[in-house]
Amino acid sequence: MILDDFLSSREIRAVEMNADYLGVSRLQLMENAGRAVAEAVKDRFEVKTKVVIVCGLGGNGGDGFVVARHLAGTGYSIEVLLLGKPGNIRSDEALVNWKALKNMRSSISVREIHDSADVSPLKAGVIIDALIGTGVKGSLSSPYKEMVQAINSSEGFKIAVDVPTGVESDSGSIHGEAVAADLTLTFHKPKTGFVEAGTNLGQLDVVSIGIPPEAEKYAGPGDVYLASKHRAPEAHKGDFGHLLVIGGSETYSGAPALTAMGAYATGVDIVYVVAPETAASIIAGFSPSIITVKLKGTKLSTRNLGKLTPFLETADAVVIGPGLGLHNETVEAVNSIMDKIELLGIPVLLDADGLKGFADRKRKVETKAIFTPHSEEFKILTGREVKGDFMKRGETVMKEASRLGATILLKGHVDVVSDGVRVRYNWTGNPGMTVGGTGDVLSGVAAGFMAMGCSPFEAAVAGAFVNGAAGDAAYREKGYHLEPSDLIKKIPSVIEDCLAGKMRAIN
Repeated sequence: MILDDFLSSREIRAVEMNADYLGVSRLQLMENAGRAVAEAVKDRFEVKTKVVIVCGLGGNGGDGFVVARHLAGTGYSIEVLLLGKPGNIRSDEALVNWKALKNMRSSISVREIHDSADVSPLKAGVIIDALIGTGVKGSLSSPYKEMVQAINSSEGFKIAVDVPTGVESDSGSIHGEAVAADLTLTFHKPKTGFVEAGTNLGQLDVVSIGIPPEAEKYAGPGDVYLASKHRAPEAHKGDFGHLLVIGGSETYSGAPALTAMGAYATGVDIVYVVAPETAASIIAGFSPSIITVKLKGTKLSTRNLGKLTPFLETADAVVIGPGLGLHNETVEAVNSIMDKIELLGIPVLLDADGLKGFADRKRKVETKAIFTPHSEEFKILTGREVKGDFMKRGETVMKEASRLGATILLKGHVDVVSDGVRVRYNWTGNPGMTVGGTGDVLSGVAAGFMAMGCSPFEAAVAGAFVNGAAGDAAYREKGYHLEPSDLIKKIPSVIEDCLAGKMRAIN
C-alpha cells in the first residue's frame, strides 16, 4: 500500500458524511461493517464456536451490535458485553442496532459493564473488540483499560473492529494498554496510524462497506467539516482569522464588498478591504462590518504599497483581484504585492483581475495559493484550454496546478479543484448563478476558510460546495432571479446544515 491510500480519522469522517449526502446512510454503512466482520468470523470458525463481542457506546460499538445479530442468526453462541449504560449510547445508528439486539432475548446474552470490578476473564473461541475504533486519544480510562487487559489475556482469537482499542488511528501511538489483535478488519481504507501501529494490528484486512467512490471525488458536507474550525467557549476576537481583500476601482466597487461579506458569512472575524478612495466609501456602505483602507487615486498602483504593508503583515490570508481593473500600474502593483506576500508566506487567493495581472509570471507561486479562474481566465493564466467532460478537465487542471504550485478552482457547470496531486469535483450550483458577483462571493468563502487556518485545497473544495449550495438554496426560494446577496444570506445555514448532517444531494 502507498501512503496516499491511508486516511486520517478526520478524512474518514468526511468521507462518511459525503456518502450520507450521496444517499448511503450511516445506518447502511454500520450494517455493512457489522456484516463484514460477521462474514470474517464465519469464514474462519465453526458455528459451535462461542463469540464474545465487547462493545463501547459509540459507532464502533454499533458495529459490534450488528456483528452479534448476524452471527446469532447463523447459530453462533453470542455474548455481548456493553461497557456503560445503554442510555449513554452516543450514536443514533448504534442505538437503532442496540434496540434490535435487546429484542433478541433468547439468541444473545447481554451483560453491562459499569466499572472495573465488573470485568472478568473472557472465555470464548473468538473475542471481538468493538470498543472505541478511531476515537482513542491518549491513555484508556477504567473500565476500558481493564477490559483491554482481559481481552489480551484471553486465549480466544482476537478480532479488532476498524482499529484495535488503545491504538491512536492517526498516529499509531499507544499510551499504556492496547488490544493486541490477531486480525484487524478496517473499513474502507487503512488509517494513517497503521504505518506505525506495529504488531497490535495482527493481520490487516481492508473491508469495503459500500462507500461510493464519489464520496472521495465529489465535494460534499464532509469537505465543509474538514474546512471548519471548532469554536471553543473561550475564543477571542481574531482567533478565526483576519482577511485582507485588495480590490475595487473607479468602475467596480461592489466586487470586493461581496468578497468581504462572503468571508464574514463563512465565519471570519475581521475583514479589511483595501481599495482606491473612489471605491472605498461605496464599499464601506455595504456593511458597517467592513473595515476599509482608502488608497489615494482611482486605481491600485505601486505608490500605494507603503500603506498596504502593515495590513499585509497582520493578515492571515489575502484576496487579490475583485474589481481591480487591468491598468498597467495596477498590474505592476499586483506583482509587487505578490512578491511581498511570498516573502511573508501569507496564503493568497487570486481571482479575476488579480489572476490576469499575475498571468505574465512564468514561475511557481512561492506561498500557499488558490487561483479561481473560469475557462477563459484559465486560458490566460496557463495558455491551455480546458476541454472534454469533467474528468478530462480535471486532468488538465491537475497538470497546471502542479506546474504553478497552487490550488486551482476552475469555475464552471462542474467546478474542478486540484492542488496538482488530488482532484475534486463540485456539482452544486445552478444557471441562476451566472449573474455577476457570485464568483466574488466564492472568493470570500474560500479565502475565509483559508484565513481560519484551512489548507488551500480543503478551503477551495469547501468554498465551491458552500457557494453552490447557497445558490441552490436561494434558487429554491426565488427561481433564477438571483443576486449575489441572496447567496450571502444562505451561506451560514448551508454550513450549519452540512455540519449537522442535514444536507442531501439534489438529483
